[in-house]
Amino acid sequence: MQKKINKIAKDTNIFLKKFINRQKKSELIIPMQYGLFSGGKKIRSKILIDIGSLFKINYKSLIVIGSAVECIHAYSLIHDDLPCMDNDSLRRGKPSTHIKFGESTAVLAGNSLLIMAYEILSHQKLDISERIKNNLINKISECSGHLGIAGGQYLDLDYENKKVSQKKITEMEIKKTGKLFSFCCAAPLILKNKNKREIKKFEDIGADIGLLFQVADDLIDHRGSSLIAGKKTGKDKKRGKATLISLIGYKNTVKYANKLIRKINNELIKYGPRAKNLSKTLNYILNRDR
Repeated sequence: MQKKINKIAKDTNIFLKKFINRQKKSELIIPMQYGLFSGGKKIRSKILIDIGSLFKINYKSLIVIGSAVECIHAYSLIHDDLPCMDNDSLRRGKPSTHIKFGESTAVLAGNSLLIMAYEILSHQKLDISERIKNNLINKISECSGHLGIAGGQYLDLDYENKKVSQKKITEMEIKKTGKLFSFCCAAPLILKNKNKREIKKFEDIGADIGLLFQVADDLIDHRGSSLIAGKKTGKDKKRGKATLISLIGYKNTVKYANKLIRKINNELIKYGPRAKNLSKTLNYILNRDR
């Protein structure tokens, strides 16, 4: 499992480094690279490739698409760490981008990574039809903006120190984290020209995977080691974050996460042994670094 994750991370980083090296140099390249190549596991790309394998999608195409996803993920982390957001000084064991380069530079580097994702998806290196490229760009835009990552981050901040229902918490976490996973699960079906109903089914599976990821992240913050996690833990309680743990407790949240895994696996039963890799990834997500 770890070897597969490491290979995907390595191949994704190789593509991204080559892509950046071909661009004209600017003062923002170094902070962009700092935020992008910070040692993340590339779980979103792993999910993309797990789903892609169900539909026999070309691995190289998935690496290109995954690279765009990782740019958006890196942009969101850079911005989330800012003092006006979650105010985190540490990310993956290193100073956050705004600590290293300053707040204004971090904002601009994050913006540039967001835009670079669209450059990657529209680039000739992704050898697919223009229509499918447009569909991918439209879907990833939807998952990244006010209906996705940005909207979820807004709600995350807005819900601090408030009594929030379980439904609202899960809806917020699906926006904040789940939507990008939704794209990863929908992209292979978009590449295969599947119908809207089939694409929606896999978007919903991706939302559940993203919710699982966020719940696991909350569990790490609650009981995990800062040294292992590579970031400060115990922040959610201090900031009064609305999480499932704060609402239903640690043990019930673990049960909720396991129930999510069973639900996702049941959705993929018809794919038989081909879904084995994805099932292993789900267990990895829940049990990582805690």
